[in-house]
Amino acid sequence: MMIPNRRKTDGTALGPVARAGAGVGPRPRVSFEFSPPKGPKSEESLWEAIRRLEPLNPEFVSVTYGAGGSTRERTHRTVVRILKETSLKPAAHLTCVEASRDEVDEVIRDYWNAGIRHIVALRGDPPGSLGGKYTPRPNGYQNATELTAGIRTIGDFEVSVGVYPQIHPESPSVEHDIEVLKAKVDAGATRAITNFFFDIDGFLRFVDRIRRAGIEIPVLPGIMPVSSFEGLSNMAGRIGVAIPAWLANHFEGLDADPETRKLVAASVASEMCARLAEEGFNDFHFYTLNRADLVYAICRVLGVREHPPAEPKEAAA
Repeated sequence: MMIPNRRKTDGTALGPVARAGAGVGPRPRVSFEFSPPKGPKSEESLWEAIRRLEPLNPEFVSVTYGAGGSTRERTHRTVVRILKETSLKPAAHLTCVEASRDEVDEVIRDYWNAGIRHIVALRGDPPGSLGGKYTPRPNGYQNATELTAGIRTIGDFEVSVGVYPQIHPESPSVEHDIEVLKAKVDAGATRAITNFFFDIDGFLRFVDRIRRAGIEIPVLPGIMPVSSFEGLSNMAGRIGVAIPAWLANHFEGLDADPETRKLVAASVASEMCARLAEEGFNDFHFYTLNRADLVYAICRVLGVREHPPAEPKEAAA
């Protein structure tokens, strides 16, 4: 029997996930997005996810604001509870939709008075219509740029803003998107967070273009490790995110196999993050969908380890 000659390697032939495990580069910085709970059962699931991910010491965690401001009170309550009961640094999402300037300003001041110092400023979607047509109120903030300026006028907040690396669904061009991002930075934005994507090369080209335009704020790639391909496809279709054929092939035939879907989702997201790390990105924002298992596993692959637990804060009465 002929034994083939094997090429000796020093390990550099391994893929980006294996190389990430070598721990050569800096420890990645991660952040997590959660959604406010709709009821007691979902609140329990949310807090299980928060407690599971808290020891990873994220840079911040954000809490979403429902379409049309539909979760205003629940978002505020969740953000304040995170601040009071955990070691995490919460950021509150805030939108312009279905509210006057005075109403939005009141929310901003409430956050400041509660001790929140980070807001994610977004234009937002119409009530009950993710990706639907937006019509600003005459007496409201017209867009996220105006909202960012308003936030910074009220307090010295850290302001994160959204960005679409594959062109905003309502935008005429990438150039227009870059001009909008530049206006947000001029208004006081300190960080940009992308929506989820799967075209890494397209993301890298987009970041190169905004850097050439003189935009220097950090750009955090948004990572969504979703194990339901049907749900992912529906969401992606509403906001104009392309689903590559290779991803569809990975999930083909797995409709009745949720455990394998989870493994596929974790593998894809880990590979994306490891590749981006090799391209010089060290910050990752995870859309958790209020579940911790996949995100925790991906962070582990990237070299993010648990920190010793901080002294627990007293629960709010």
